[in-house]
Amino acid sequence: MLMRKKIIGYTLFFVVLVCVFFYFLFKGTDNWKKKIPTVSYVQPFAFVNQDGQDITEHNLADKVTVVEYFFTTCKGICPKMNGSMAKLYNEFKSEPDFQVLAHTVQPEIDSVPRLKFYADSMKIDTKKWILVTGRKDSLYKAARLSYLLDDPKNNVEKLEDQFIHTQFFALVDKAGKVRGGVYDALKAEEMNKLSADIKALLKEKAGPNGFVNSVFGNSPQ
Repeated sequence: MLMRKKIIGYTLFFVVLVCVFFYFLFKGTDNWKKKIPTVSYVQPFAFVNQDGQDITEHNLADKVTVVEYFFTTCKGICPKMNGSMAKLYNEFKSEPDFQVLAHTVQPEIDSVPRLKFYADSMKIDTKKWILVTGRKDSLYKAARLSYLLDDPKNNVEKLEDQFIHTQFFALVDKAGKVRGGVYDALKAEEMNKLSADIKALLKEKAGPNGFVNSVFGNSPQ
């Protein structure tokens, strides 16, 4: 009987010890939470915003960023997409770590002054909702290889004949990881999921200097 009590006592002590170990292991971290999956990483880029300022991948560090592709002359899905984006923007614009990065797919038309006029017409804070233009090949490369908003196989065609017209948004965390896949801007349930995922990522810690193991420019393992 004494031996049995000792065994029970040792077992309980071991269980408590293990619980204490895992408590301190995960204390102050998000490691115990279910993570939004990582699907890609942001590769280096260099674009110009509506104010003529350079925008690179480093402008995404420490920010939760929603990414879209559009063009200013679009009369089809772009206004609907921007309506969905405006709801997200209004929901999170007071969050210092939130921003929108909108790329033109028609840089030959969407110059810096044109993007500025478009931004002014939407009455948005361009520090929170950034419009960018640049080289067409670079813009399309980012859509396909970083954000997975278009099939990379489409790159085999002549560049002048290519045209990305996507209704999907991508979500980037504070460390430059693309999370959760793509979100259909024309479906309310997917926008609700995107909103929830943004909230989750805003609560995550970015890691040292906003980067995790220098993920910018790397590929997921």
